[in-house]
Amino acid sequence: MQLTPIMDPQALNRFLEADFPQLHTDGKVFEVMEVGPGTVVMRLMPNERHLRPGGTISGPTLFALADVGAWCAVLAHIGPVALAVTTNLNINFLRKPEPGPLSCTCRVLKLGKRLAVVEASIFDENDDDLVAHATATYSIPPR
Repeated sequence: MQLTPIMDPQALNRFLEADFPQLHTDGKVFEVMEVGPGTVVMRLMPNERHLRPGGTISGPTLFALADVGAWCAVLAHIGPVALAVTTNLNINFLRKPEPGPLSCTCRVLKLGKRLAVVEASIFDENDDDLVAHATATYSIPPR
């Protein structure tokens, strides 16, 4: 399946700022870095709010990164449809990420008229270790 994106990183970041401003309540920590055929790479620059006791990035923060990154992968290929919503997300936490930048590589596995399925792999940018893996399903509203 060869998918052609219709939104680039700048368009996705503008959309997030305009339609999902609460994502940046504590400063801009999420940013779409790359868009390709069937893929999106999102970066997280965590701050104190994203840390948990034990000196690691919290599970809810990793979940949010997977969800927002996968949602952006869908939007990159269908356009700015704010009401495409998560219907399921399963995540496996594989190792403890140290505080610092994370990268989430998302790959669209299926893009239908009503549903999209995306795989999200979260890496620690400082050592390229896979820290979490998720699969997500999104409901796409009728046009």
